[in-house]
Amino acid sequence: MSTSQRPQTPREAWNALKEGNHRFVTESREHPNQDADRRTAIALQQKPFAALFGCADSRLSAEIIFDVGLGDLFVVRNAGQVLAETIIGSLEYAVEVLGTPLILVLGHDECGAIRATIDSTEGKLVSEGEFIHNLVARIQPTVEEANRAGKFDIDDITELHVQDTINELLTRSTLIANAVKAGKLGVVGANYRLSAGEIHPIVTIGDIN
Repeated sequence: MSTSQRPQTPREAWNALKEGNHRFVTESREHPNQDADRRTAIALQQKPFAALFGCADSRLSAEIIFDVGLGDLFVVRNAGQVLAETIIGSLEYAVEVLGTPLILVLGHDECGAIRATIDSTEGKLVSEGEFIHNLVARIQPTVEEANRAGKFDIDDITELHVQDTINELLTRSTLIANAVKAGKLGVVGANYRLSAGEIHPIVTIGDIN
């Protein structure tokens, strides 16, 4: 999409992502904004219409699954989409400086980080990585909360993790919370189905629907 066609509101941005994912799933991709003209046009300034915080999983390539191109998404990723100060700062930058009207927090099925945390809860995690254990410790409260509620399936835990991540983001970032309250920003939590390629919303906050 051109700069003039860039979604301006949370609702428009979410609709654009849904439409792009539908094209991806139905094999009707348009591959927009992926040519030399687009590369040149945005070389001096970016104006993405959405920020995406997702898992670093290699099967979760944001621009592909949403059928968008250069300059359309501000993408922040790590294993298990675990919030950290650098992540929050990046998302605040997207909102305050770049003016993105939407943040999408995107989980997916069979997430390795969540599976590792489930294994850790059951005393079965085998890893020498100090910071792998640190990452697992950040997800652990969600797994324990899910287990107390009688939920042990990885998909159920993943959905809860996405919700907990959004709650933490809005609690810790006054800037992002205020942008939502002002109607300038929407936040969506969703799950990506690896085999089907489909995005399934879990929670929407702000003027989205």
